[in-house]
Parts: sequence; C-alpha cells; structure tokens
Amino acid sequence: MPLEITSVREKPDIRSLTGKELEDYFRSRNMPAFRAAQVRRWLDEGVRDFDKMTNLPLSLREELKKSFRIFGVNIEKKLVSGVDNTVKYLYALPDGETVESVLMQYHHGWSQCLSTQVGCKMGCAFCATGMGGFVRNLTPSEMLAQIEAAQQDTGVRVSSVVLMGMGEPLENFDNVLAFVTGLAAPGGVQIGMRHISLSTCGLVDRIYQLMEHRLQLTLSVSLHAPNDELRSRLMPVNRRWPLSQLLQACRDYFTATGRRISFEYAMIDGVNDTPQCAAELASLLSGMNCHVNLIPVNHVAESGLHRSGARRLRDFQQELSRRGINVTVRRTLGADIDASCGQLRRGDQ
Repeated sequence: MPLEITSVREKPDIRSLTGKELEDYFRSRNMPAFRAAQVRRWLDEGVRDFDKMTNLPLSLREELKKSFRIFGVNIEKKLVSGVDNTVKYLYALPDGETVESVLMQYHHGWSQCLSTQVGCKMGCAFCATGMGGFVRNLTPSEMLAQIEAAQQDTGVRVSSVVLMGMGEPLENFDNVLAFVTGLAAPGGVQIGMRHISLSTCGLVDRIYQLMEHRLQLTLSVSLHAPNDELRSRLMPVNRRWPLSQLLQACRDYFTATGRRISFEYAMIDGVNDTPQCAAELASLLSGMNCHVNLIPVNHVAESGLHRSGARRLRDFQQELSRRGINVTVRRTLGADIDASCGQLRRGDQ
C-alpha cells in the first residue's frame, strides 16, 4: 500500500486506498466486499464523517473510525486574478504544512495545477518551491482534496489536471500512480487519463518505471536548456541523468506508449534564449515526435533570473519552427497574482 504514515498522521486517509485495497481490507476482516462500494459511494458524495454512513452497521463505523481518517484541506489563502479568472490557493494540511494549487480557465474548460509534495528536493535555479526545501510526499487523497476544495469553493468542474505544482511527481511515484489511476473511477471527479499531464524534471529511471504502466497521460519533461553544461547549472538533476540518457528515455517512452512527449522550456533572459540555444535545441530534438512549450520564466526575486522579452521569445519560437520543431508559447495566466507555485507558501513560513 503506497500510503505514508507519520507520527503526525497516525491513521491513513481511507480515500487514498484503491477500490481493490478497500475490498481487501474488508475481506481481511471477514466482511463482504460490497462494503467497499458502500463506503466509496459515501466518499464520492462528499461525506467526511463515518457516522453519517448510515447504511453501515454501527460496529463497522466504529472500526473505520479507529482505523482511518477522512482527509480534507482548508483554504489558507486565495488570490483571484482580475485579468483572466485564474485562482491561486494556499491549502493548509492537518499536520500544519501547506501546499499550493492553481485553477485556470481555458476555452476547453477548467484545468488545475496540483502539488504532489510539500516542497521539493530538485533544487532548480528558477523554482521558488525548491528554495523552501523538501518536507514530505503527499498521499493520493491529499492530491484529490486539492481538486475537491477548488470545485467546492468556485462551483466549477475541473476537467483536466496538471501535476506541475510543488514537488517532483515521479519522486512520489506510488502515490502519484494511485492518484492518477483513481481519477477516472466511477463517482468522484471522473477525469480521464488523456486529460492528465505529468511533469518531471527528468528522472530517467522513473520515466522507464512509468512507461511500464502504458498510461495514456501526457508526459511533460522540463528541459530548459539545449546542452548538458547549461542544464546542469540550472537543474542539478542533469548531473545524474544527462541529456543523452533523458532523451533516449523519452524516445523509448513514445515507442512504448504512443504518447507524444511535451518538452517544457522556461525562457530566461540572456541565459537560454539566444539564437545559438535555439539552434542547439532544434538539433537536439530533431527527428523526435515531440512538442516544445516555451514558457516565459516565472519571476522569483531570489533567483536573479528574468523572463525573456517578447521579441526574443518570438525569434526563438520562429527558429525552432523553421527547423521543423513543433512549438508553441504557453499562454501566461494569473500574472497579476504570481500564479507560479512556491511563492505563497514561502511567504507564509
């Protein structure tokens, strides 16, 4: 079972169990497996109190209270963009930690960027989250609660999710896998796999591990540099998994899953946005079935890095396109509320 139990959180959240795990729990206690479906139905309807599950025997409700808890998050802070309706949340967890999430409106519906860890170990130079260090992994139910809290607060339905908030999703592999595979289950939020994007800084071993599951989600790889020297300066993970190994893993992933890789490339003024970088990047990705998403880097005062200007961004995009690379510039949402993750939490500490 992928749950993490700490001294602060003595009982696991029952919503982090898969349907099979819940059935196994009842079978191990010589109870009928249909009890799992009854409990799951109550949870999907938003019930957060075992005593309110009135079709369960009282003795069973008492046992569930002793064995599990039902998790929820509280909205600690909320910022709403006056420009594009983007909503940024700082959620408070029961153990006193906080995580961030961003709700964004697109023409196809509402998408939510979720956190998978409290903090991050990766230490990327341009990331506010990593500056606060790593605390712990989130459980599947803590990821799910971010969606439920936003839907309840706004009244909208989240139709797609992006695991690109605080943390490195593949560092929390088992819990993230349980979360994404459970999103499309009957009841609950019902978000299909093709509406899930998972972002990684490039953990090659975990990319191969994910590949084995043949999921139809979109794998987004944070690239941010066209060569090892520059990428190692921006992203320490590159010292462990250099570009040659990372790109081979991406090619193998596409071959196994048929799902095109998306490369994220944060445009940093005077660092990785030169014509030479564009030419290097095009050569690096030549022949790959991929998409490059250019992202004006988020402002983080402590990093000393600044986003590329509009002209440099346009020239970089045009050079990649001229060389046959599928490329777009990500629409900037929530600019007036600093919608990138990590900054609200750091200000709260």
